[in-house]
Amino acid sequence: MKNTVLKYGLYGFLTAFLLFFIALYFGQGLSFKTQEILGYATMIISLSFVYFGIKHYKNYELNGEISFKTAFVVGALISLCTAIGFGLMDAIYITQINPDFAEQYLAYEFNLLDARTDLSLEDIKFEKLSLQKQSEAYGNPFTVFFVMTMMVFVIGVIISLLSAILLHKKE
Repeated sequence: MKNTVLKYGLYGFLTAFLLFFIALYFGQGLSFKTQEILGYATMIISLSFVYFGIKHYKNYELNGEISFKTAFVVGALISLCTAIGFGLMDAIYITQINPDFAEQYLAYEFNLLDARTDLSLEDIKFEKLSLQKQSEAYGNPFTVFFVMTMMVFVIGVIISLLSAILLHKKE
């Protein structure tokens, strides 16, 4: 299991790191909504190695049979490697490539709030204060790393569950 997790985890890590860098660096001029879509697409592509890693382990290490639990564990470990790649790249992006990102995103969110007609002025003020506090926390690279890693890992766990359901074969 160790070799499969390391191999496919490294593939996921490198793919996440590279695609996330490309999306963030070259997508700087795009709208935040488009960047968000590109980010999620990058996550899904990078986490596809979960499925392929479980399938490889099943077919080449276990002679075509794998339990749900084993398949899930392999997938979760590969997901963790991929998530770390995303977390590192996001922390590097926020601190080195675009240190103004938090302020730019905050201004974008403020504009969205100002355009809303379903909220009272007091609600808008409260939401802006909440966003301001989140933005201050997001300026810390360790917070950025942790939040992004956990977000990608949760998506990876879901993909691991789906892959384990599809690939498990009772022994």
